[in-house]
Formats: sequence, structure tokens, C-alpha cells
Amino acid sequence: MNTERNTSLHHTVAILSRGDAAARRDATPQNSRFVRVFEALASVGVEARPVIYDEIFADAVRDQLLAVDGVLVWVNPIHEGKTRAALDQLLREVAARGPWVSAHPDVILKMGVKEVLYRTRHLGWGGDTHRYDSAAAFRAEFPSRLRANGPRVLKQNRGNAGQGVWKVESLPDTDAAVRVLHAQRGSLPEDIPLEAFIVRCERYFGWGGCIIDQPFQPRLPEGMIRCYMSGSKVAGFGHQLIKALIPPPPEGLDAPEAQPGPRIMHGPDAPSFQALRRLMEDEWTPQMLETLGIDGPSLSVIWDADFLYGPRDKSGRDTYVLCEINVSSCFAIPDEAPAAVAITVRDRLMRT
Repeated sequence: MNTERNTSLHHTVAILSRGDAAARRDATPQNSRFVRVFEALASVGVEARPVIYDEIFADAVRDQLLAVDGVLVWVNPIHEGKTRAALDQLLREVAARGPWVSAHPDVILKMGVKEVLYRTRHLGWGGDTHRYDSAAAFRAEFPSRLRANGPRVLKQNRGNAGQGVWKVESLPDTDAAVRVLHAQRGSLPEDIPLEAFIVRCERYFGWGGCIIDQPFQPRLPEGMIRCYMSGSKVAGFGHQLIKALIPPPPEGLDAPEAQPGPRIMHGPDAPSFQALRRLMEDEWTPQMLETLGIDGPSLSVIWDADFLYGPRDKSGRDTYVLCEINVSSCFAIPDEAPAAVAITVRDRLMRT
């Protein structure tokens, strides 16, 4: 008998995502968008159960989570006007009572927010990154930085789908107005008074607590590389020609040239990304854990780091600039990733 498999057969996990009462009523592993994760977990002897969350039936969800050994969470920071505030409190309560939670809300607050770009700016993926902790600091510091350093990208601390991410650039012959472009899909460049834009951003301090400021990367049109991680190991890559923060063509938002390209998925052994893989596994992830005070077993079973191409080095090799870490809801994932997730889940459950 396979002793390891027999032991793991006793483990159960909940796969938690957001939905309404109908989705909760009808949820099965087979009709879930995470069906391949359910299948991979079953293949290593871990029973997974779908759990649909909404604030209106949070008590019932709590009971479900307390009945399993672990909880895998796929819920965005912002969804149709709802935040994770109540859910994060529920998950902390559940974790304190026994079940292992991935990703734990406290881990998300350390690495799944834009502030991580500032806290890890000294790593090889960082650079000229700044943090504004208040509306007053933003008003006092940002205008001169924009004038001195060229186009900037501002990011609210918590968000997804481009919400609260702006490219800002000075207009010629004036310090009083700027050109801004929101990263949310369907946005158009807008010339507005700098003061009006500063006021527009003040609400970000209420939800996220800070605004992060990075240089705009000129190589953005070459695409974004998403490095998928399971724990501390690379589980695959995705490369996409994104259109966020790139002005649409004259033909308008509906033109083919304005549409983002498909995300082309690759396994962890893809030759073109091996330099990035070595950096992530051998240098940047261990350094990030030390900087943020996170222990390795607390890393999410699936998370990703999004990179843009930075300036080429003196030898002509690519460099990489971190633009975001996704921990709250990392999906879709490469074909190879569900198996990596399942192995990580099994090993974590056996350890705990």
C-alpha cells in the first residue's frame, strides 16, 4: 500500500470563491472554473469541496470552512463594489481555529498589495519606486517628481483589473495640467488640471492606505510576463501583449489594434524564461520572504508576479521590473499549474 497516499486520503480542503445564492446552490467540482484543480487534488488523494461565499450567507460559509483541513481562496480584492474586508476577518477566525488557509489575509496584506513594490524596491526587480502615505504627502511630493522624472504610474494599494492604476505625464508648456490614462479597460487619455487629478486620487487612501508611484516602462508594448508560483517554485509563465496604459489607436477602442492579445501560457521549463525562473527561485523570492517577514510555508499555493521588460543591460540582456503580485485570486493558470498546486497542498497538509 502507498502509505503517503493513504494518509493524504483523510485530508479535505474547501475551494472558496465569490458568488450569489444560485451559484452556491448549484456548485459542484464539475461545473467549477477550478475543475482541473479539483481533479489534480483528487489525484493526490485530497478531497476538495466547492464553497461559494457572499456576505449574506457568511455564517453558513464559516461552518463549511471549519469542517475541513484547509481552505484555498480565490476572491478578488474588489468585485462589483464589494471588498474582502468581511471575508478576510472570517478567514482569520477560521485559521485561528485550526484549518490552514491559503492565502492567509495577513500574507496578502504583506505581498499581495502594491506596497510590496515599495518595500522590495531594493531587490533586482525594483527601482525608482515611491510611496505616499497620505493625501497631503501626495499633494506635496508628486508634482515635482512628475516634472523631474518623466511619466509615472500610480497605483492604489489594493485593487484588480486595472482599477486605480494610472499613467500620468506632464503636458508641454504647463505645470498646471497633466495627461492621465486609467488602466481599466475602455479608458481613454484625458487632459485635466493636476489639482483635479490629485483630488480624484484622494479616495485611494481610505481603502488602501497609500499610493505607490513607479516610472512608466517604455517597453510596455512588448508585453507583460506573468510568473506563476506554487509556494517558492515556478509553476509556469504567461506572456501577453497588454493594452492597459497604452493609448488606443485613432480607429478607437473597438479596433482590433486596441484589443489585448491572448495570454500565451508556458510551462516552467519554457526556454525563453529560464533566466527569470532562476532569479525568482534562487534570489528574489527568498529575498522577498526575508524582507516581508514571511516564512516559506505561508506562501500561497498559487500566486504570480507580473513583470514588464526593463532597460536591457550592458550585455543586451533583458531586465525585469515587477509591476504587481497577485495572491488573492490568481487564475487562469498554465496547464502545468494544477498539478503543482495539488502537490503543494498535499505537502502542506501532511506537514500540518
